[in-house]
This record gives sequence, C-alpha cells and structure tokens, in this order.
Amino acid sequence: MRDLSRRDLLKATAAVGAGAVVLPGIMASDVPAIAADGSGSSVSAKCPPAKLTGRIVRPQDPGYANASLGWDELFVRYPLVIVFAQETQDVVNALTWARQNDVALRVRSGRHSLEGWSNVDNGIVIDVSELKSTHIDTASGIARVGAGLNQLEAVTTLGEYDLAVTTGTEGSVGLSGATLGGGFGFLTRYLGMACDNLIGAEIVVASGADGAKAIDVDLQHHSDLLWALRGAGNGNFGIVTSLTYKVAPLKKVAYLQATWEGLDDLYRVFDTWQRTAPFADNRLGTQLEIHKSQILLFGVVADGGEGEAKELLAPVLSIGNPEVTVQTGGWGDTYAGFQIPTEDEPANWKFFSQFTNEPFPEKAINLICTFMENAPSEDSNFFTQAFGTGAQTSEPRGGTAFPHRNALFYSEPGAGWGTRGEPDSGDAVTPIAQTWIAEFGQALRPYVDGAYVNVPNIGMAEWETAYWGRNFNRLRKIKAKYDPHNVFQYEQSIPPATV
Repeated sequence: MRDLSRRDLLKATAAVGAGAVVLPGIMASDVPAIAADGSGSSVSAKCPPAKLTGRIVRPQDPGYANASLGWDELFVRYPLVIVFAQETQDVVNALTWARQNDVALRVRSGRHSLEGWSNVDNGIVIDVSELKSTHIDTASGIARVGAGLNQLEAVTTLGEYDLAVTTGTEGSVGLSGATLGGGFGFLTRYLGMACDNLIGAEIVVASGADGAKAIDVDLQHHSDLLWALRGAGNGNFGIVTSLTYKVAPLKKVAYLQATWEGLDDLYRVFDTWQRTAPFADNRLGTQLEIHKSQILLFGVVADGGEGEAKELLAPVLSIGNPEVTVQTGGWGDTYAGFQIPTEDEPANWKFFSQFTNEPFPEKAINLICTFMENAPSEDSNFFTQAFGTGAQTSEPRGGTAFPHRNALFYSEPGAGWGTRGEPDSGDAVTPIAQTWIAEFGQALRPYVDGAYVNVPNIGMAEWETAYWGRNFNRLRKIKAKYDPHNVFQYEQSIPPATV
C-alpha cells in the first residue's frame, strides 16, 4: 500500500478549523471549516447548516490512505473528506453540506471508476459502499438492495435463493455502478442488460438552492429519471442509495473454460467465435480473452449441463487442441469460484472500450494479434463479450438510455501493470502502456461503433454520442430537470440542456 509520505499528502498538518488540513494545491483560506460536529461554517442562509454524518474520514485520520485509494492505483486523489454513508440521511446531509460550502463532490460505490472520476482533489467523496441492505421477496421475484453491494455480494446473496440478475464478471465492482452504466456479463443474452432488470431506485438529488432530498423512482414515479438511470446514471443525476431489481430463477449453470497456448489459432478461433457464439442459444454467454501467450474462452450456459456447454461451443472448441474444463453448479458458487483476488491483480490499468456491429475482417483480427504480441505486460489482454441475438435486443418496459443493444459483440484492449503495495513499481511501464492502448484503439476504429460509459475513453471526440447515441439530447433535458445547477459533474458528465 502506498504511504502518505510517498504521495505527498500531508506537507503540513495544521488544522483549518477543527477538521480540515492543508492539502497540496489548496490554500488554507480556500478550505471550508469542518467543525467538530461535522457542520460547515460557510453556509447559505436558505437552509439550516448541514452536518456531516456517517463514517467520516479526513486526511489526518489513520485510515485515510486506504479510504482514498481506488482499485486502479494509476489515479491518486486527495479528497478533503470522505463520507461513508450508513443510511440515506447521511447522503442527504453530505450533499447538502457540499452545496452549502461550494465544495466539489464525487460519488463512489465500488472504487472501480476506470479514470479515477469517483474521487476528487480537495473535495468531498460521498461513498455508498457500506449501504449493504438486502430484501428479497421470492414470491414476487423482487429484490431491493443497498447501493453498496458489490457484484460478488449480490450474485452470492441471490444465489442462496436460486435467483439471479445480470452482472459483470468481476466481483469487486460495485453493483450500482455497473448497473447504472448498462451492465453486461455472462447472463446478458439470457436476462438482458443489468439495467433492464432495474425497476426502481432510491436516489438523493439536489433540491432547491442549496439542499438535497431522497426520492423514489420507478415506472409510476419519475419514470423519466428511471429511464436515464438505466444506462446513464453514474454520478450524473444524483446519488443512488438503493436499487430494486426484477430477479429471475436460476438453479444451476455450466461453466466452461478453454485455453489455447500461443496465438497461432487466433484467427480461426476469433472468426469462428464471432460468427457462432452471438447467435447460439440465448442461455449461452461467452467471453473471449486474448493474452500475449494464450487465448482463453469462457462460457456459461444458464440451466445447462456439461454436454450442452460443449455442444453449443463445438465450432470453436474443434479448432486446434484447447484444454477444456467444465463445471456445473449454482450460479453463486460458480461466480465466486472464478474470481481473482484484488491483491493478485496489477495495480495500474488502462482500457479502451468499443462495440462492434459487423464481424471483424481478417485484417482487424491480425491487428489484434500484432498488438497482443507486443503488449506491455503479461496481464494485458483483449477482452470480448458476445451480444448478438438474445434478451438484450429488447428493452424493458419504460425503456433505457443504453443504446448498444444490436451490437454483435463488445471488446476492449486493457493494459495491466505494476504491483500492488510496491510504490513506483509500474512507473517505467506507464507511458508505454498508455501509448499501446491509444494506438490499439485507434487501429481498430474502422471496425467499431460506439463506446461503453462504464469503460470511458478519455480524450475521445464526440464521447457523448459514442456512449449514448441519439439518447444524449433527451438525457440533457432530464439533467436540466433534476440537476439544473449541474451539481453532479465530472470530466465526461452530462451537462444540463439550455433553453
């Protein structure tokens, strides 16, 4: 773990008021005082002075380094205060405090913001990761969960009842963040997008000149905001504190993994996969992952067995001589079984997201092979997710802001480097990895269409339409309705429409 001295966090520890410290890049006179009871001293007269509540972490506290560090250690931020909400009112108080004191704010759940946008220098981070309540009604198939659950917690909890919703593959990612950006994984072709399963939410929004309030959103109440949260809800309109899903029964799955050593079979494996897996039985979800020295194929068949998994993937498995394993069991146990502990992952990551509507030609596949042979690390990969035919092609009642339903597949080059807990271990590789990702993404531009907001492409021109297509103008109008003062903003946030 990086220590505070290495990150130059506390050049001085002199207090400004009772609860703030001088941080790099901010003068003492610019910092709103945080009194011992959590209240701010610079307060609008329009509302009573807000007080910070919940579990509050400040720069001088022993747990600050861990509390401020994200999953991707490439990005380091120094927030003025971090509020770990214990209940919805803590979020209301924190948002009100931020507005009254004119302090920049960011919203955080699973810490997997891939450009570090869930953290902020000299501002307040409102963290919902400790809101982990669950209420599952098996009779109606409705689950209401706190926004702090990560995907592993959600999958395993629902799995105890033989129930499921779509989630992404990596368990440590926040469930709310994944869902609010769209959310896809092995169950996408079977159950639709994660946001398709979302039927309601509690969200704290800005209210009045300097206040905040919690509202319930569903098809009968604020249905326009529900539409927006289904694919564009990450930090744009408010702070989601709970999510309500329509869940589906799922008693067992068959999970298949195939490994080809080397990249000699890449063209045939990739081309066969893209022409078959997206059009197979909708219960089949597949991901292809290409590394410097091997090709990996993962498949999940909902309510399927070993024989069925091998049969559905036979066109790809017949190529070369892959090592194939299949296991069957409950989805919760299976999902938990293929997780990689965070401490075993590289410290730093960079990604580039893209959707594809037509099969990659041979030239594009050869580009992938060339780039992967020259990847900056063994942990770097080219990842794909099959879409094609399936449940994700149909929108749920009320619609969603997610536009990429007719994609053939999703893909992303990703570079991982550096060792967690070892300061500076990846610094020499950082410019190499960033250049590799940029050139890789640029080389594939003729073959892709659109990008995924949960894997943002920094510096991308026309990112608004790349993420949301024709839905962007409608999103701006909804933003103007629920956040006219643009309280919730970051590098690629949705701006409110102007008259």
